[in-house]
Amino acid sequence: MTFEGSSLWKVRQKVGTDLVLWPGATVLVQREDGRVLLGLRGDTHDWAMPGGGAEEGSSFAGTAVTELREETGLIADPDDLEGFASISEAGNHLVVYPNGDRTHYFGIWFLLRRWEGEPAPDGAEMLELDWFDVAALPRPMLPSSAAGVELFEAWQRTGRFQAR
Repeated sequence: MTFEGSSLWKVRQKVGTDLVLWPGATVLVQREDGRVLLGLRGDTHDWAMPGGGAEEGSSFAGTAVTELREETGLIADPDDLEGFASISEAGNHLVVYPNGDRTHYFGIWFLLRRWEGEPAPDGAEMLELDWFDVAALPRPMLPSSAAGVELFEAWQRTGRFQAR
């Protein structure tokens, strides 16, 4: 789904660029060799993991697989998602878009190790896609994606769900 016509777009028609709190989900797609999939965002030109805001009636897992499919073409089963973190701090997940819209996202971050298809950017939300070692991530990174990688590494070390 494009932004125009989405639930958040409908809200934006009423509140303009004012700060909006919005639920979302993000997916850390990891290959067997440990590399993770990142995309170059079309709006901010930051590298980020696939993800986005929820639509009316959707769950976090449903949002995750929908955003993954829309941005990368990958097909995932919600049962293959493993929640590892929640990010809600404004310092990590406040996005100011080029048009002035300000959105404070809060959401669940999922690990995905099984999917169908080959990644291909949608050309709008994601301009490029590539696989990266978590020790050598590209710059600039969307702050929430950088925080997501840190929380993923903490989750791997501790086995405990991470919240920030």
